[in-house]
Amino acid sequence: MTPLARLLVQRIRETGPITVADYMAECLLHPVHGYYTTRDPFGAAGDFTTAPEISQMFGELLGLALAQAWLDRGSPAPFTLAELGPGRGTLMADILRATRAVPGFQAAARIALVEVSPHLRQVQAATLSGHAPEWVDRIEDLPDRPLFLIANEFLDALPIRQFQHGPDGWQERLVGLRDGALTFGLSDPLPQVPDTPALRHAPEGALVEDNLTARIAVAEVSTRIARHGGVAYWIDYGGWRSQGDTLQALRQHKPDDPLAHPGKADLTAHVDFEPLAALAQAFAYDTQGAVLTRLGIDTRAERLSRNLTGAALESHRAAHRRLTAPTEMGSVFKMLAITSAGSPPPPGFA
Repeated sequence: MTPLARLLVQRIRETGPITVADYMAECLLHPVHGYYTTRDPFGAAGDFTTAPEISQMFGELLGLALAQAWLDRGSPAPFTLAELGPGRGTLMADILRATRAVPGFQAAARIALVEVSPHLRQVQAATLSGHAPEWVDRIEDLPDRPLFLIANEFLDALPIRQFQHGPDGWQERLVGLRDGALTFGLSDPLPQVPDTPALRHAPEGALVEDNLTARIAVAEVSTRIARHGGVAYWIDYGGWRSQGDTLQALRQHKPDDPLAHPGKADLTAHVDFEPLAALAQAFAYDTQGAVLTRLGIDTRAERLSRNLTGAALESHRAAHRRLTAPTEMGSVFKMLAITSAGSPPPPGFA
């Protein structure tokens, strides 16, 4: 039993079962034993690999998309170039490298990183040395100016609640104890549940997840963009009006029982993009593969391959497939772009 598991067992014994959202929040962000507050989880030495770690093409193309969106909106200066949950800083580094040749873009940009992990802030500072980023704890702490933002695999790690639609109505899935070990159970029937399309249209027997924290985050960004202008790209695995139990744990690059190793495994859930899109004045939505293809990833991949041979060439081609193929990240991952009413369409969307 992990140290955090012992604390959770004690808490549940004293105060009763906790929501899945409370469990996720403790596992990921506990100040002493939380997954993100105690380690670098990215890459081969960590527990998972994100798109920016797979290939530089991902960040380069999205960086140029942000720069084009900035040009399309009249090149406001200064503006905030922000990333939520920047990991090692790899994505922002690729964005900055790709946009060096865009006249005026980096001179007008004020880089802001929303990051709560002290360890990851140090890693990001090393990766982005020479660019003078500023760190904030919350989206609400970003400056009031035009906002060009990217959030890759940020929403999936925000705590979810889970609701089961049974014959007696809705019940919430909880984490409690059985024989001294953590286990899932259900609450008594609830008088009401969150008002989202997935919950409103769920048949009896369905399990539906709700992410209030994600809605708050997207609403805050959407409000700022409506007020000051800009665009935000949200990239994550999920779907439109998704249903079912998608809570998953990953430990050492392998699936794990979500209750088995609290604080030692990454916990995520698929993102339901429908209620998030409803918070924007204007939005565009498509698969990651489709957006990257429109942004020119095939041409960029061919150009990069010219000087590669052998294993390096095979690795490059595999990265291209992984980012775009429908059988890999291409269709599982979606992109939601948010902008203000009357603005030009976000680059990369039909």
